Amino acid sequence: MADRIRRIPVGISACLLGEEVRHDGGHKHARYCTQVLSKYFEFQSLCPELEAGLGVPRPAIHIRRKDDELRLVNTDDSADHTEAMQDWNARTLPGLSELRGYILKAKSPSCGMERIRIHNSDGRVTSRDGRGVFADALMKTYPLLPVEEEGRLNDDHLRENFVERVFLYDDWMSNVKSNLTPGSLIEFHTRHKFQLLVHCQKTYRALGPMLSDLKAEPLQDIAQRYIDAFMLAMKKQISRGDHANALQHLMGFLRDSLGPADRQVLSEQIDAYVRGEVPLIVPMTLLRMAQRREPVAYLEKQQYLAPYPDDLGLRNRV
Repeated sequence: MADRIRRIPVGISACLLGEEVRHDGGHKHARYCTQVLSKYFEFQSLCPELEAGLGVPRPAIHIRRKDDELRLVNTDDSADHTEAMQDWNARTLPGLSELRGYILKAKSPSCGMERIRIHNSDGRVTSRDGRGVFADALMKTYPLLPVEEEGRLNDDHLRENFVERVFLYDDWMSNVKSNLTPGSLIEFHTRHKFQLLVHCQKTYRALGPMLSDLKAEPLQDIAQRYIDAFMLAMKKQISRGDHANALQHLMGFLRDSLGPADRQVLSEQIDAYVRGEVPLIVPMTLLRMAQRREPVAYLEKQQYLAPYPDDLGLRNRV
């Protein structure tokens, strides 16, 4: 059934799909990507080093600081690939505008998202706060694009956050940016306001008033400031208390479908979730069951109740 639905375009480092493109001719197959996420993501694979002309196999490379400039060079300093990579970036990045997310290979001097080693002119490590040459260009060109490293996807909370952001960003790009109207902007906010609430109450309180007068300035300007703030807020990790607050808020809309006994059970399970005794899926399922029993039109629109397909199982682990 998943093959019949539209899959979301997501970029990925080619080695993570099992392609033998690494400097030693090997790969770093990420089975979670190919066996789970591929049901819903249409992966577009790239290997910056190979496609910039470095070949396979190739000498190992790293980032070296020379004369206050970061250079991408062979570890033995026998060749400098900086210009070749920059030229490839310039040719390639404009064609990635349809992507809704990107999964990068960790620790790579081309694809690493963070904590990349920076070497001095003698080849010694001087810091570990760098970013891969391609990853840096990608994130600067598309600052709203959800980006994550494959290793960090082993963390339950980071994995859930990344997938949630990809689905939300896809909604924005497909239904708002492609057809920006006052109505499409308001409808997006309505669909996702509880997701925003759990991620950042401060941003939640700020964005509502921003949309109260859409004639105050050009709509494109308002929309850009809105989604900039929204996507930044979505990066914030959610505490159990944040989710509990949202769940209790949603309970208020279900007065007619929740009798005293049901309300007590749901409240008990929310409390159990806060204590870490059950995962989020338990109180969320009870809430969704009440909504299905006697649907409330407002809640029917809320993506917070199902921000991504259930069979990904993400809320079973947070």
